[in-house]
Amino acid sequence: MRPWQPGSGGADLTRRSFLRATGAAASLLAAPALVGCVGERAPRWTGDPFSLGVAAGEPTPDGFVLWTRLAPEPLSPDPATPGGMRGGPVELTYEIATDPQLRDIVRRGTAVAEPQFAWSTHLEIAGLKPGRPYWYRFASGDATSRIGRAITAPAPGSRLDRLRFAFVSCSNWEYGYFSPYRHLADEHPDLVLFLGDYIYEVTNRRRPTLRQHSDGVTASTLPTYRNRYAQYRTDPDLQRLHAEVTALMTWDDHEVQNDYADEWSETFDDPQQFLLRRAAAYQAFYEHMPVRPSRSRPDGPSMRLYDRFAFGDLAEISMIDGRQYRSREACYAPPNGGGHLETAATCPELVDPSRSMLGMAQEQWLFDGLARSTARWNVVAQDVLMAQLHEFDKTGRKGFWTDDWNGYPASRTRLLQHIHASRPANPVVLAGDIHSFWANDLKLDFDDPRSPTVATEFVGTSITSPGVPYDLFAAFLPASPHVKFFESRKRGYAMVDLTRETMTTKFQVVSDITDKDATLSTLKTFTIEDGRAGALV
Repeated sequence: MRPWQPGSGGADLTRRSFLRATGAAASLLAAPALVGCVGERAPRWTGDPFSLGVAAGEPTPDGFVLWTRLAPEPLSPDPATPGGMRGGPVELTYEIATDPQLRDIVRRGTAVAEPQFAWSTHLEIAGLKPGRPYWYRFASGDATSRIGRAITAPAPGSRLDRLRFAFVSCSNWEYGYFSPYRHLADEHPDLVLFLGDYIYEVTNRRRPTLRQHSDGVTASTLPTYRNRYAQYRTDPDLQRLHAEVTALMTWDDHEVQNDYADEWSETFDDPQQFLLRRAAAYQAFYEHMPVRPSRSRPDGPSMRLYDRFAFGDLAEISMIDGRQYRSREACYAPPNGGGHLETAATCPELVDPSRSMLGMAQEQWLFDGLARSTARWNVVAQDVLMAQLHEFDKTGRKGFWTDDWNGYPASRTRLLQHIHASRPANPVVLAGDIHSFWANDLKLDFDDPRSPTVATEFVGTSITSPGVPYDLFAAFLPASPHVKFFESRKRGYAMVDLTRETMTTKFQVVSDITDKDATLSTLKTFTIEDGRAGALV
């Protein structure tokens, strides 16, 4: 995130650093204190245990992940009773049906809400039929959740003619209502991709806010991160979206701290202490997301999130983690702990080829997947702007922003060269973070307008977070002819309609983020043709 906006190493090294930290880690991640007993089935509830809703994610050809968290008091101020819960594990029942009225039940079973993960459950469902919707609900004692909808992916390699999905990012509770989520649910996409900043850890005091963040503090501990997620999950528009649309998830920085990179904090915290905070943040993320426990159950400050998802022969979506494994930001030293402007002349580290945005292991994983893919469309969904962008600060100083791909140019070059050499069909990059819409041609050499366009990039604006200054950024664009569209004054999301011949991307905007009843309109529509990189208006 840019400093003028309001509110604003590798996994092995990270793990070793964490294990060197003090014994406080054990108490940080321990289960909450037990003060009484709910009982296995909690036969009578005094509050709605499903106050945070339900969600489905990560579809496979025979199933998906189902999520809920028991929280009869979602914003309990007592860290020992998260969500108002106490005692041991609670058994839930679930039903899955082929119809929205749940008359044709095809699966019944039990799940466990685990106290060590704030009484959340992550149920990995398998054995269903491919390429169709299912409906589900949970129950505990005398309480029943709302009915949710989930889809299975098509059978591997099967012909698929159409996929509709949306991507969203940057929803700040304080600055507006989540009406874009409501409008997105109204469009009934097959999937929604969350590209980061699902929550904001900060409590902003720099400008007027519409509604206040939980606990009145910046989230930095497990209880405060839990309450921040719980607060967001009480929003009716977000609840509805999760209940109706299957999700794929990744994160950006505000799920932990603005502009962090691996174990390096924006505020120059001791890395060992920062990893304790990261461990708390990752656990709270896991507790509230429909992610696969067999892959993503957190281990201290480590949590595997990246993965790829196939949708018949039409599309392969690679969900990328752009924070956990990235190299330290270039020229990281006071006062520049986060994103700032640098050039190769002022900061030789900026162009060091050993630095990576993704970490070398994830980078190779992505390269291998793109090289092997036989899908018609290959989507790389990640957190930050990839296209090159020369920027100027308020004093006129020119440079590259160190917190997005411009701060990792060698890593970006490796990726684009690999795409050019391995030639996966129709590569498209999606991003969020910068609170504005962009449509960009990704060039093999950004400094040469005649250089081949090897992929297309679409960047979605924020759900509510204030945009970057329009006039300032518009002044950057003459030096970047590969940027085909930019708009930062609107809030909303992007909707994608994928067929075998085209990818049509609509930038959808709401009339007023401070109005719960905001209306929706289409700002701009772009089309990519099969076999031709670059966006056509």
